[in-house]
Amino acid sequence: MGDSIHWLILTCLDGARGYTAEQIGGRQNEIQEVTNLYGFSTVSSLNYPCARLDTIAMSELVQGIYAIVQQVKPEVVYLPNRSDAHSDHRVAFEAILGATKSFRCPFIRRMLSYECLSETETAPALAETAFVPTVFVDITESFSVKQKAMQLYPSELMAPSLPRSPEVMEALARFRGSRIGVPYAESFMLLYEAIRA
Repeated sequence: MGDSIHWLILTCLDGARGYTAEQIGGRQNEIQEVTNLYGFSTVSSLNYPCARLDTIAMSELVQGIYAIVQQVKPEVVYLPNRSDAHSDHRVAFEAILGATKSFRCPFIRRMLSYECLSETETAPALAETAFVPTVFVDITESFSVKQKAMQLYPSELMAPSLPRSPEVMEALARFRGSRIGVPYAESFMLLYEAIRA
């Protein structure tokens, strides 16, 4: 849509968690290939250990995220769903909210929570934590790029019928598209929107 996109990666694979040098290098290559495909304006990494964000002090996470937010000054922030099955997503949600308070970041106009296959739909279906999309974006023209990006992430791909398979990714995009009458869409929960004169 012509936006300048900045990618903040909170975690990384590390040897202390049992990842091999080959896996760590492979993940870095995947990140670089996706960066090249999308042409991100910046990519920032805080390098916290994967699947262990809950062991980091919230104040440290908020401070690290806040520093990047102040450099980038985003108008729109996309963050994981608050109730995803992955604990890193839940912690990231809280830390990002803490780092982007409107009185400290008046440049942020909009905050949207996204769904992540294998994490959002596998969380308990409780009323207080359900992902209830309120914003739908037509991605029909760019869906082939999204498919290509997923192919560049073989470490995250799953076999057919599993959540992170190309088939399920397409099925979700078609389902979300049906909500607004287009072939493919992504959906979000609107968390905050500031409309200023």
